[in-house]
Amino acid sequence: MYDQKVAKSPSYISPSGFTLVELLSVVAIIGILASIAIPAVGGMSTRSKMSELILAASACKNDIVDIVHVNHGGNSDVSSSLLNGCDIAPTRYVASGSVDANGVITIVGNHSTLGIGTSATSNSIQFTPLVEGAPLNGSTDGGKSINKWRCGPASVNPVDDSYLPGSCRS
Repeated sequence: MYDQKVAKSPSYISPSGFTLVELLSVVAIIGILASIAIPAVGGMSTRSKMSELILAASACKNDIVDIVHVNHGGNSDVSSSLLNGCDIAPTRYVASGSVDANGVITIVGNHSTLGIGTSATSNSIQFTPLVEGAPLNGSTDGGKSINKWRCGPASVNPVDDSYLPGSCRS
């Protein structure tokens, strides 16, 4: 009796599974979705690694704020204190970090573990303290309040903007 039903079904319906056209359509759709999703996921992975560089600067930001606002000792020139303001310990993704006389924090990423770009020198981000919208001047702004930080690629060996988390893009 089963054979009679199969014999009566239209010739374009395959009783045993999918047709070749259906299988090729599914494979094509999966290929298109994969070509969109794989680069997006790769970028998210790198941005999450870059977040560790931002985290490395967080403790240093607090130290800079303390030096400028609290521990200036009544002196408006805090540039020499800022140079020794904080230590940034190397980690898996952070190679080094430094602070200049104007409180600008530069974090250098470990290129081999970050997996960013093709150049081993495009791996630095910086955080600039702002006082009333202008970059901090370590020679004259002691005692003032840092009200914002600007984050972005460093001026030397800058990381590409696309690798930065959204909160740190210029």
